[in-house]
Amino acid sequence: LGEIVAALINYTTLILVGFYLIYQGGMRMIDPPEVAGWTVVILGGVALVVDTLTALLTYSMQKHSVNIRALFLHNLSDALASVAVIVGGSLIILYDMRWVDPAITIGIALYILYLAVTEIGGPIRTLMLGSPPGIDSAAVIDAMRAVDGVADVHHVHLWQMQEHAAALDCHVVVTAGCWTGVETIKREIKARLVDQFGIAHSSLEFEHAETAHKDAALYGH
Repeated sequence: LGEIVAALINYTTLILVGFYLIYQGGMRMIDPPEVAGWTVVILGGVALVVDTLTALLTYSMQKHSVNIRALFLHNLSDALASVAVIVGGSLIILYDMRWVDPAITIGIALYILYLAVTEIGGPIRTLMLGSPPGIDSAAVIDAMRAVDGVADVHHVHLWQMQEHAAALDCHVVVTAGCWTGVETIKREIKARLVDQFGIAHSSLEFEHAETAHKDAALYGH
């Protein structure tokens, strides 16, 4: 959970940084600043090397961690900002093209906003216990109903527990005459959930068909 919260904070920070850069770019477009010679460009080059190395280090790990992916986007945004300093500063010094620096800054800010907004949905979904985007809940229900001895299921709750882990809890109505085999039914349901959908965490509550909840909702919490 801590990793998800950290990722959400990182993405939110990136969005705020993106809007701030747009504001700064707009202000510099109206009143272009003076550039302190090639010193700024050289410092931008040094920063670019450091930011690029850091981004490369986090890139290989970011596919397996939402928090590392957020850190990678932070490093990428820093590297892009360094590119803006180098390109913008050089063009201002050589050709007095003062509009280039704020234009590049705004372009980078829009790109950062696009990345952050498209990625922030994952942590929000996990924190809000939203349904896993890659799992068909109807198919999960059909797979459980197809197990021998299962009369029906209800109050099914399927949610994203972690970035790469979904969870499920539900009530399972056992067919009359199969109550003594409830442990076998449980093992079969759990095996299908793992094998077919990758759901390794499931909580199942069993009900006898004769005393099952009547008119229960299929989905619940």
